[in-house]
Amino acid sequence: MAEAFIAGAVRTPIGKRNGGLAGVHPVDLGAHALRALVDRTGVDPAAVDDVIMGCVSQIGPQTFDIARNAWLSAGLPESVPGVTVDRQCGSSQQAVQFAAQAVLSGTQDLVIAAGVESMSVVPMGSTATLPAKAGLPYPWGRGWRERYGDQEISQFRGAQMICEQWDLKRSQLEEFALESHQRAIRAIDEGRFESQIAPLDGVGQDEGPRRDTSLRDGWEITAAVSSQISDGAGALLIASAAAVDRYGLEPMARVRAMTVVGSDPVIMLTGPIAATRKVLARAGMTVTDIDVFEVNEAFAPVVLAWSQDTGAALERTNPNGGAIALGHPLGATGAILMTKLVHELGRTSGRYGLQTMCEGGGQANATIIERV
Repeated sequence: MAEAFIAGAVRTPIGKRNGGLAGVHPVDLGAHALRALVDRTGVDPAAVDDVIMGCVSQIGPQTFDIARNAWLSAGLPESVPGVTVDRQCGSSQQAVQFAAQAVLSGTQDLVIAAGVESMSVVPMGSTATLPAKAGLPYPWGRGWRERYGDQEISQFRGAQMICEQWDLKRSQLEEFALESHQRAIRAIDEGRFESQIAPLDGVGQDEGPRRDTSLRDGWEITAAVSSQISDGAGALLIASAAAVDRYGLEPMARVRAMTVVGSDPVIMLTGPIAATRKVLARAGMTVTDIDVFEVNEAFAPVVLAWSQDTGAALERTNPNGGAIALGHPLGATGAILMTKLVHELGRTSGRYGLQTMCEGGGQANATIIERV
């Protein structure tokens, strides 16, 4: 049976908005992760069949196929193509799945899955708001409006709707967010991220975690329980068994199961629940089989509702902090979470890891990997 291995995983530090990576061109940000992956794995870059890179805000410096531009900017062979994908926040997790599918199909042997986003350079929402200023319509046509009306469509509203549906209170959200910061700070202090980060422009650590975070009173959904606007990139090498042998690679994990689902596009953020159930069923597993979960902390209620409905333990979820503390550079987050996941399995000698994340439009990817 064909297998797809993760034979390398690296990321940049996650820079906070207007922080240490804000002056790095998005193409160079992606190029840094790609170059670091090639250098660390020792793979012959000319042997790579394709580069699949997630990026959400494909406007200005992140247009013209940033996957191709980043590869060339890294000084890597012109013979290797690149393609950029957009599944909103799950873009680079989808890149991992596309890469694994290519390897599992037997049509390719070495594929790089990556992601990049500079939210300091390209502000979130630019792809819709800037064209609208030029008189272009928003990305919802007549059929959409006939189906869903003119109600507000936003992740902020979706997160609030989750709070109402799952009866989640401000104190629960704040406590979860505080724990995210505390876990991330512990991971940084213990050096857990050092082996997975390729420093850039003098930045060697994630900039988002706050040591002075504390609990406060107020409304349920606030910036404190939301993911941070960030800059970053990540890259993984996906290889067939034949490629592992041919190029002397050291596999870190194999891809066991993958899925992607659609969900209500108005509440938008509940997809990880169905995706988790579906990928576990596909793998013939239960939540108790999973040693580490990486669930994107777009908002605290997303993870809390997911845990309630799936029965997955929060103690095994985002053990080194999540996007509330570390940040969420949109198109890069899927690759960053997978990098964190595979390294955490290696650090703890865990066997199985599951990654899932909510996505714009009401979608979610889920991936199960097995440490080797």
